[in-house]
Amino acid sequence: MFKKSLTIALVTLWLLSWPLMDQALAQETAAAVPNPIDTGDTAWMLVSSAMVLLMTPGLAFFYGGLVRSRNVLNTMMMSLVMMGLIGVTWTLWGYSLAFDVSIKAPEFGKGLESFIGGLDWMFLNGVTADQIDPVGYAPTIPHQVFMVYQMMFAIITPALISGAIVERVTFKTYFWFVLLWSTFIYSPLAHWVWGRGWLAAIGSLDFAGGTVVHISSGVSAVVAAWVIGPRKDHLNRPHTPHNVPYVLLGIGMLWFGWFGFNGGSALGSGSLATVAFVTTMISTAAGGLTWTIVEWVLKGKPTAVGIASGFLAGLVGITPAAGFVLPIGALMIGSITAVCCFFAVSLRVKLGFDDTLDTFPVHGVGGTVGAMLTGVFATKAVNAGGNDGLFSGNPGQVGIQFVGVLATYVFAAVGTFVILKILAQFMELRVPSSAEDQGLDILEHGEEAYGEDFAGGFSAFDASSPFAPKQAGS
Repeated sequence: MFKKSLTIALVTLWLLSWPLMDQALAQETAAAVPNPIDTGDTAWMLVSSAMVLLMTPGLAFFYGGLVRSRNVLNTMMMSLVMMGLIGVTWTLWGYSLAFDVSIKAPEFGKGLESFIGGLDWMFLNGVTADQIDPVGYAPTIPHQVFMVYQMMFAIITPALISGAIVERVTFKTYFWFVLLWSTFIYSPLAHWVWGRGWLAAIGSLDFAGGTVVHISSGVSAVVAAWVIGPRKDHLNRPHTPHNVPYVLLGIGMLWFGWFGFNGGSALGSGSLATVAFVTTMISTAAGGLTWTIVEWVLKGKPTAVGIASGFLAGLVGITPAAGFVLPIGALMIGSITAVCCFFAVSLRVKLGFDDTLDTFPVHGVGGTVGAMLTGVFATKAVNAGGNDGLFSGNPGQVGIQFVGVLATYVFAAVGTFVILKILAQFMELRVPSSAEDQGLDILEHGEEAYGEDFAGGFSAFDASSPFAPKQAGS
């Protein structure tokens, strides 16, 4: 009887110990397999994400300073609303369409997944904060960090388009246009280049968005400006910037954020991020200096708006090349891009085409020049994961870059035209003629940037508001 009881007790104890044994085994296994998430890389990518987000308010100031005072709020809203709209749509479906695939490298670039992502990551299903992405886009940071970093690119890209159509497009049209454009143009392009799509498969190089961001927005901007038409007084009166300090504040914010834009595209905090950071600095400096010298020689005076435009051209030009070129290559890219953008702006003025804030001459032309020069200056000595360019003995890379540029031009142009023509069946694309005279701030938003009593108070506030200026003796 005693033996039987002892046997039952031992069996019971053995059964009860199984969960503890399983837990110990799991802990031992976890200890044996190190967590691939690197805290240093994660920290850098979180900071980079915040830096890229700051670029959108920077763009708002840059564009806002360039327009007339009666349209400054409307212009800035066109950038700021992206932080809400795209922040939501990227969460719901945009990220999944851009990056969800069921196959892993090197087997990418085949079938439907060459052109568009899947739907498995809609609503961020399976996108966790404690695991890397299953495809292997970013092997040392949490999946959610990669997702939110890419969200910042999706936010600022359509905001760039607004520069070509400000001061006459309705806010309603712009809102719906961007929602459709980000879904049907941006997400597929991001997939082609960064999401195991067909451009990545043929070896097209775009480190941080020369095609995906700048060419796509620049081409879409010029098509939108053509479809919507010019401002009513475009050729009849000068349109000077109403607040140049806003422009300078904006370019400063953009330059700062661009270090996250390009440096963060290394998806880690190592030597590649350093290369992208350094080349971004050098190209931007060269772009601003070159534009200033050219403007000084040809027009007699170096302007503040000119140096800001040169800095922007240098930033745009280096974007596709930042992680593939040497510092001297970056200097050449910044300088060449600035010259090309300077003459593109001059040509736009001579043609009388109303791309209000020169979105295509800077972003479209700058992105194109930068993408092509990537094929010239790229070297595996900088990035073994890239390709050599022309100067490193691989002239074929220039042709591959051209394919990527051409595909982006065609896709963005046709897609933008179709979207706007569809919207035109349901709404007016532009404000009434009288509204252009009054300004879009009042018409579209019911508020003014600068009230009549701006020097001594805030006339937009009701007298009963706690923020209203106090009367003497009150």
